[in-house]
Amino acid sequence: MEIKSEVSTLLEEEKRDRPEEEEEDIVCLDEAFFINDNYQLTTYTFGSHVLQLFCLQSASTDFDLTGQLVWPGAMLLNDYLSKNAEMLQGCSIIELGSGVGITGMLCSRFCHQILLTDHNDEVLKILRRNIELNTSSENPSCSAALDAEKLEWGNSDHINRILHKYPGGFDLILGADICFQQSSVPLLFDTVEQLLRNRGCGHCKFILAYVSRAKMMDSMVITEATRHGMLINEVAGTRSVVANLEGVIFEITLC
Repeated sequence: MEIKSEVSTLLEEEKRDRPEEEEEDIVCLDEAFFINDNYQLTTYTFGSHVLQLFCLQSASTDFDLTGQLVWPGAMLLNDYLSKNAEMLQGCSIIELGSGVGITGMLCSRFCHQILLTDHNDEVLKILRRNIELNTSSENPSCSAALDAEKLEWGNSDHINRILHKYPGGFDLILGADICFQQSSVPLLFDTVEQLLRNRGCGHCKFILAYVSRAKMMDSMVITEATRHGMLINEVAGTRSVVANLEGVIFEITLC
């Protein structure tokens, strides 16, 4: 009993001392520590169309901030749209995972209205800054109504708010390089299905610029589209290499 008592006393003394030692090791970092907002005004050219926007030149340390720079799929989609601009004429468009907005800025030169969306508040800040840049009186190229909204895929409140603001829905849904996290793909197609069904079969389609980074993701995209009652077709002539990766344009509609 005496030995047990001595051990208990020693353990209690250690517990009293430990918090002070641990406090010295705790480092509290504000979330701003992970945010890189060193944006640079960058020029991109697609055919005869020259775009300027603010973006990062390399990825942030935070995985959730991938939207701060321009990804290969956006270059693929913009190249495709610049060569097929007639499909944008007079359209109402929503883009999912817009990031800095490079695709939306190009579309705004042809379509009737376009809504750019992203789920991350920090990314939305630079997206709105780029909208201001491209809709200013010094930049008359933009002819469409251009706006940005927060949209987290699978979030019914976000989707319903957008559909309440745009009751007529959209003619086109766009997405560029937005399939790289497995857990988000079912939510992406949940959102796409709701937007497609809002307009009805044959009145809206989803154009996805997909970049292959993993075989599992390749299969998952097709599986999820099918599971949500959609037809997924590869657009002929769009398969190409972008940034040493294979990319392709898919056209996705309701069955």
